[in-house]
Amino acid sequence: MGNTFKTAFLLTALTLLMLFVGRLLGGENGMILAFLFAAVTNFIAYFYSDKIALATYRAQPVTREQLPRVYAVVERLAQKMNIPMPKLYVIPMDSPNAFATGRNPQHASVAVTQGILNLLNDEELEGVLAHELGHVNNRDILISSIAATIAGAITMLARFGFFFGGMGNREDRRGGGMGGLLMLILAPFAAMLIQLAVSRSREYEADATGAHFTGNPYALASALGKLDAYSKRLPMAATPSTAHLFIIQPLLGMNFGSLFSTHPPIAKRIERLTGRPAEFQA
Repeated sequence: MGNTFKTAFLLTALTLLMLFVGRLLGGENGMILAFLFAAVTNFIAYFYSDKIALATYRAQPVTREQLPRVYAVVERLAQKMNIPMPKLYVIPMDSPNAFATGRNPQHASVAVTQGILNLLNDEELEGVLAHELGHVNNRDILISSIAATIAGAITMLARFGFFFGGMGNREDRRGGGMGGLLMLILAPFAAMLIQLAVSRSREYEADATGAHFTGNPYALASALGKLDAYSKRLPMAATPSTAHLFIIQPLLGMNFGSLFSTHPPIAKRIERLTGRPAEFQA
């Protein structure tokens, strides 16, 4: 299933879901409101999903002068991959992680946490940045960004249904049970949409692309091992709807961890990069 088809599928699924919920909660007027909400959400998801993801984590734009260590590497790799120089951001968090977002290579952004800058050496950091630019080069940043926005909108819709149902007189409160039911149905549905749209294989592909352009798969493998270990000590508070954007899965807790798991195991990624099982790495 190509990314263009997946994008259309996601936006259509969101519209139909919102129409259904609108009808359920407010009849024909509810459907009209839901359609308008879906149209606005689809527009925002396509054009502004990257800005929403960056704002969610308070990412700050940085210039060449502010972060020469990262800027020089990204500039060199972007030239190698023949893609435009993306905008660079730093997330003020100690947990080490990174993600790429945007609707195409011309509107791409790469964000790294302060923690990853402190943790990795130059070769490992180059491996991570090459992985993120791999996502840009492989054209899978749009679908990831849209999936994040749409899953967020569905979660918001579920909460709206829950609160909408819980207000009013006893007659209205019958909807409270309906709202609770919506919460139970829609959260897993949002997760399912992300699973359908964002395949685990894209992380393997970005790893392979990054390793190819750096010529150093062992640096990325070493970075993944460090990121996995340190992120468990310093968990990142990530929203389930955006967790798939990151290079390694942020800790989401028992309720969401398995539902929103979109990353292959780190050991498998290291094994693919080095050709040896992770436990035997030097």
